[in-house]
Amino acid sequence: MIQAILFDLDNCLSAADEVGRALLDPVFAAIRRANRGKLSEEALERAFSDCWRHALDFVAREHGFSAEMLAAGWEACARLEVRAPMRGYPDLGALAELPALRFLVTSGFRRLQESKIRALGIERLFAGIHVDAIDEPGRKGKQGIFEEILRARRLDPREALVVGDNLESEIEAGNRLGIRTVQILRPGVPRGEGATYTIHGLDELKALVTREDGGRAP
Repeated sequence: MIQAILFDLDNCLSAADEVGRALLDPVFAAIRRANRGKLSEEALERAFSDCWRHALDFVAREHGFSAEMLAAGWEACARLEVRAPMRGYPDLGALAELPALRFLVTSGFRRLQESKIRALGIERLFAGIHVDAIDEPGRKGKQGIFEEILRARRLDPREALVVGDNLESEIEAGNRLGIRTVQILRPGVPRGEGATYTIHGLDELKALVTREDGGRAP
């Protein structure tokens, strides 16, 4: 029986660019100023595109940022904050109907991620909210946070599900712990091979949980 569902935030419950692509313009401008010919304009654009799906430290490693580029982007990211209301994806209402404890585990800069959660107004829907803050020391990562949740709730990995879009982040962390994983294919999310299940929305997740629980009605 599924007792807990661990959710990602960006491109899972809300689009990373819901508040507008201008959100990251200060970050991209800072990185471009620090580039100093390290990457071509085409390579920079590929890296910036990845920033909507991956944390900045991951993007920097994957695209070969210099230390100066990463530091410049890092400083700009640390100042970002969402101030306008957010709605999330249209199916967010299905969260409250899921017959399991719900936890939100999101990676990124603490100030930005917490501002998104406030803008969405979804705190009451979760038994716990955890920010895997990449700008703080002693970072545990999503795998470490998942382990802590399982221990605190005395759950076997088989009693949990991890739901998210990113195969290299929450899906990989869940797989390593023996938790069944669900890749949610929001618009623009490429389908991968690493997840246990693939869905297109939270209504499908509700049906999946019910089926995995032996047909128990939600």
